[in-house]
Amino acid sequence: MFKSLFSRRLRRWWWTTLLVIAAVGVMIRLGVWQLDRLAERRIFNARVNAQIAQPTLTLTADSLDTALAEMEYRPVVVVGTYDPAQEVALRNQVWQGQLGVHLLTPLVIAGSDRAVLVNRGWVPADETDWGKFAETGTVTVKGIIRLSQSKPDFGGLPDLEGQLRLWNMVNVERITEQISHPMLPIYIQEAPDPAWTSLPYRTQPQLDLSEGSHFGYAIQWFLFAAVLGIGYPFYVRDSLRRAQTHTSETLAVQRILNDHSV
Repeated sequence: MFKSLFSRRLRRWWWTTLLVIAAVGVMIRLGVWQLDRLAERRIFNARVNAQIAQPTLTLTADSLDTALAEMEYRPVVVVGTYDPAQEVALRNQVWQGQLGVHLLTPLVIAGSDRAVLVNRGWVPADETDWGKFAETGTVTVKGIIRLSQSKPDFGGLPDLEGQLRLWNMVNVERITEQISHPMLPIYIQEAPDPAWTSLPYRTQPQLDLSEGSHFGYAIQWFLFAAVLGIGYPFYVRDSLRRAQTHTSETLAVQRILNDHSV
């Protein structure tokens, strides 16, 4: 049956057959892609869970050269003094349905000349005088380590060149260029504190550590490929049988007519 797909009698099916083969190939590739996405997600989940389970890292002048870029989402605590004069903000942040920004403030680490950028939380977008939210004196910041973002998320916009007050993403490397302190390559997202009830409102990332729907989607694509790849030859065979039957019937009728005409 499969050989008959390429017989002379089936030349009119060749283009359709090629399209079906291409479609099956695409479906299989999409299924493999979903499995790759699942593997990536499992690796990400395992890494995040491992960091979340780590003891809180105390960031001091003696631990600044730790491999911080490998510790995203690890709990951290640091003591220092804010420099609000060099504060910037992350735009398009939402709190309970209200649009605002997240304040990103350099924190000069106690006993060091180095600083780390801290996401102190959300304030309304119409609050342009950020000085009223300044935290003075020595402060203790508790939160999690976050990595710099150099590329926007899907559908997001990259930041413009030059010195900016409002940013589309926390690009620590670029923000560091307009801050006078030597900066760490990561930033800290400050955790909510029940005792802190005023602006800026502290937030934490909403992490989805499930495996998502990748496995289900992969199975669907493989099933589609199987149905099309297996079903198509049978469809062609049945079409040919119907065509052959129709041709035989037509010839029989023609012979009968010819006999009567004679």
